Amino acid sequence: MTDAIRWTLTFWRRSIQARVVVSTVLLSAIVFSVVGWFLLQQTKDGLVDARVERVVAEAANETADARARLATVPGTDDEASLQLQQLVDPIISRGASRGFSVVLNGPIGEEPTDLAVSGPRYSTGLDLDSVPDELVEHLDESDATAWAFSRVRYLPESGRADGPGIVVGSRIRLPADGEFYTIYYVFPMQQEQETLDLVTRALITAGALLLVLVAGLTWLVTRQVVTPVRMARRVAERLAAGELEERLRVRGEDDIARLATSFNQMASSLQRQIRQLEELSRVQRRFTSDVSHELRTPLTTVRMAGDVLYDARADFDPVTARAAELLQTELDRFEGLLSDLLEISRFDAGAAALELDDVNLVDVAHRVVDMTRALAEQRHTTVTVTALSDPCLAEADSRRVERIVRNLVSNAIDHADSTGIVILVNADEHAAAIAVRDHGVGLAPGEAALVFNRFWRADPARARTSGGTGLGLSISLEDTHLHGGWLQAWGQPGEGAQFRLTLPRRVSQVLRHSPLPLVPDDAEEMAT
Repeated sequence: MTDAIRWTLTFWRRSIQARVVVSTVLLSAIVFSVVGWFLLQQTKDGLVDARVERVVAEAANETADARARLATVPGTDDEASLQLQQLVDPIISRGASRGFSVVLNGPIGEEPTDLAVSGPRYSTGLDLDSVPDELVEHLDESDATAWAFSRVRYLPESGRADGPGIVVGSRIRLPADGEFYTIYYVFPMQQEQETLDLVTRALITAGALLLVLVAGLTWLVTRQVVTPVRMARRVAERLAAGELEERLRVRGEDDIARLATSFNQMASSLQRQIRQLEELSRVQRRFTSDVSHELRTPLTTVRMAGDVLYDARADFDPVTARAAELLQTELDRFEGLLSDLLEISRFDAGAAALELDDVNLVDVAHRVVDMTRALAEQRHTTVTVTALSDPCLAEADSRRVERIVRNLVSNAIDHADSTGIVILVNADEHAAAIAVRDHGVGLAPGEAALVFNRFWRADPARARTSGGTGLGLSISLEDTHLHGGWLQAWGQPGEGAQFRLTLPRRVSQVLRHSPLPLVPDDAEEMAT
């Protein structure tokens, strides 16, 4: 059930056609409901008004005929019962043939007035509760003809169904006793109800068919618009996947066709520019690789001459000896730069590969500390390792991981300003991590995203005591990506920085989290 709901919500969010069709159908249903209700009301009012007019006229005719017949009969008190029978029996007979019922009540003024008790004459099978009490009370006080809507009820043995109706009441004076009696004509509205039900069913059926028709038409219309958009989406996805030859099919000369033409022109322009950039990148990589290789031979010669001068510096005067030392230092830096450029060119060419093995990151951290101890002592900095779990194993290339950590520690020594550096190591069942924390100058806002750019420096005027080339962090980031890991930086001015390397325990795993926080705990405590 949950999957079905999730699929429905996803389909609703992604499908413009579905939203347009459903919205149109809902709005159409509202309009049809309002129009249908209005038509039903008009039909009902017309049927009721016509029926009221007919039954009032028919009741008036019956009353007038009864009064005419009574006017010709000489009245005595002994003949009252006979006159009542002569009055109501013909009307009841005609009512049975014409479909209405009759109730004779009276005389007016005598108690009780309840029809169930005092009604001397009424049509067979009629329930006297069909005559509303309000109409009885009105005619007890007024001699004007009156009518009212009512629920016409019949006795069970009559076999007739209850339904709506109209009751018309009039007063008649009986010559025999001079008393006024009330005669009620009960007209059922079964035919009008059936007509109204028929009209209702017809409107509902027509509305449902119209909704289906509107849904179909809306689906067809939106399909004509949405289909080219979907095709454009698929082509755009293929273009994004590198299939630069994909194009939209152009049909006709309408707005959609012009959009497809513009899209194809844009794709062609992007293809040309991408190819130009690829060619430029290829030339740049080739140039970097060629220059790096070509410089190896003259550098080897210069290195040999430099080593001779450096070894003989004790025999030189102080100025020449210092020049030999500087030459040796710059040759070391130049060799490191060439090595880094070659490594970068291998990354750019996609030729870098991993030599995987189970690596203990705690051992790597200790080896790096030993390798950088001389540099740290030169900067009056201490580097300590804090292993939160030992061993911290990960499937990785030991040489590349060691190079990453060495670059991070050397960078931290350069910027620690003689403060202590801590290397944190931790692991869980999914990932292993190393974090290098210093308390030096830190990073300004936004610089954490720039430190891995090639040749980027936070402070160009700051000296590089480690002899870095400006490519160390870039190479470290590429090495991390080869492992499917994360290399992230955090820093604040005056509070130092922390670089965190996170590697999956297995190269094929996808990282979800890191065992170490990116923002150090001491920085959070200072913030609070």
